[in-house]
Amino acid sequence: MIKAMRTAATGMSAQQMNVDNIANNLANVNTTGFKKSKLEFQDILYQNYKRAGQVTAIGSETPAGLSIGYGTRPSATVRSMTTGDLQLTGNPFDLAIEGDGFFQVQQADGTTAFTRDGTFKVNADGRLVTSEGYFLIPDVTIPEDATSVAIGRDGTVAVQQFGQDGSTTVGQIEMARFINPAGLTAIGRNLLIESPASGTPITDIPGQGGLGEINQGYLEISNVSVVDEMVNMIVAQRAYEMNSKAIQTADDMSQIANNLKR
Repeated sequence: MIKAMRTAATGMSAQQMNVDNIANNLANVNTTGFKKSKLEFQDILYQNYKRAGQVTAIGSETPAGLSIGYGTRPSATVRSMTTGDLQLTGNPFDLAIEGDGFFQVQQADGTTAFTRDGTFKVNADGRLVTSEGYFLIPDVTIPEDATSVAIGRDGTVAVQQFGQDGSTTVGQIEMARFINPAGLTAIGRNLLIESPASGTPITDIPGQGGLGEINQGYLEISNVSVVDEMVNMIVAQRAYEMNSKAIQTADDMSQIANNLKR
């Protein structure tokens, strides 16, 4: 009975982490470019009382063994990189990626981070930056006298300047993709960084080398489905409840065994 309690306790602990993950998905339902994650589980060690294929007294082999497991544990959180719906904003500096790829931004320490959040802004120097002030890579600077900005699906940045006919190209946006984008490490602020699991970034202009294209005036909303997450939460809650019932049942059995003497 003690083993059953400990086994069920691992199930409760795993489902608690599962609910924590679901809560994080729901909390970010309105976060631009957010990618939902799913918790994966694996069983733990087994105590083998009889191994399959063991030779019996009559010389034959047992077709099945006898083993009891010790519960479950969370093994990984897998991020879903499916593209979220695009939302029209009309802001010329709002950019959405239609397809694979990430924007590249420079962090305060000079390292490169990656994001699907295309809510860019212009700072006092005319440079395109994120909401946190991180510079877009490669650097794009909008002239002070620009009256309009056009960003093509291939990432070409062109401006119409005051008193001039025609447009002038002032920059080229490049993006990055990874062999295993789910292996990127999330560090908050809508940023991801490279990890040994993700592989090294492969950079190119939008629409080339397997990268998606850019949509100006749009934002990619979170790919979290509220309905799916609520269903997942109900399932996790019921699993947590059943594991607690297993602990209670094991406790009742232990109490019955203790009372046999009376």
